[in-house]
Amino acid sequence: MIVCHCNLITEKEIERTILSLLEADPWQLIVPAKVYHTLAKRGRCCGCFPNVVETIIRVTEAYHSRSDTGQAEIVSYLDRVRGLRGQYGSRNHEGRTTGHRAA
Repeated sequence: MIVCHCNLITEKEIERTILSLLEADPWQLIVPAKVYHTLAKRGRCCGCFPNVVETIIRVTEAYHSRSDTGQAEIVSYLDRVRGLRGQYGSRNHEGRTTGHRAA
């Protein structure tokens, strides 16, 4: 599935990039800009960033649940990330106004 239409980046490419970043440092903070930098791309319209954040959370959670890390550490880390997502407003409909039309 294509996540970023501007750069033609698929969900599988993003997942592989996140996993490679986690292999390098399992507790680093991964953000969309870091994923795009690793892919040698840049955000253009950035409408895909909320979906990339959701993919980062899903892949990171799965990665840590497969590792031998304590469950308490994983939950507290991901709760902090989810709190930041809510605090900085991922629910703003990708920055589009109510009257925005796609076509």
